[in-house]
Amino acid sequence: MKENKYDQPAFFEQYSRMARSVQGLEGAGEWHVLRRMLPDFRGKRVLDLGCGFGWHCRYAAEQGAAAVVGVALSERMLEVARERNGFDNMAYECKAIEDFEFVPDSFDVVVSSLAFHYLESFDFVCERVYRCLSSGGAFVFSVEHPVFTASGRQDWAYGHGGERLHWPVDRYFSPGRREACFLGESVTKYHRTVEEYVGCLLARGFALKGLAEPQPDEKAVREVPGMADELRRPIFLILSAVKA
Repeated sequence: MKENKYDQPAFFEQYSRMARSVQGLEGAGEWHVLRRMLPDFRGKRVLDLGCGFGWHCRYAAEQGAAAVVGVALSERMLEVARERNGFDNMAYECKAIEDFEFVPDSFDVVVSSLAFHYLESFDFVCERVYRCLSSGGAFVFSVEHPVFTASGRQDWAYGHGGERLHWPVDRYFSPGRREACFLGESVTKYHRTVEEYVGCLLARGFALKGLAEPQPDEKAVREVPGMADELRRPIFLILSAVKA
């Protein structure tokens, strides 16, 4: 995740216009499912890995978290987070997830939204998160679904008239680096299977509590142009686990 496109002015400007950037959690297509999978934040010490504009940090604080730490590599994003989503019991740190100091027993909840597919090693994440969580602590995160990341192009196959024919899935069982186009830029991501995500959690001592592949809600399908196509393949994977 040390590749940082978000501090490039043109890329940052485009990202800032996305629905999830403008509307916050309500503009995120997976939020209606992720919200149900989150633990009770009251009195908890919360860590958000890859916090972006800090929307999940704000939600945790509003739900009664005792302390919240958000970590992101982009100083531009953290400037917005501090301005829009800053609380007295909240701190933001500008650094890569790999460089954060995961002090043992320092958090009760760790969350992450759409960040881990930028990291080369998910096992590294599991080991460090397990270390920093208190006993019984919760680990809830979303990533791009492996069906979405497998081929690398992350685009539909189109017919002669420009119609969307199908979503290509290729090299599903070949994990590793993929070059995707996001907001007009080439971005490095890392593909993993569902089995690898779950297997890493279990191998590091977590107990799996939930798994979801969110579909857009009915309102979005009715009102947002093209949203019905999001029912044709999964785009998000959400996992919930606890430190056993």
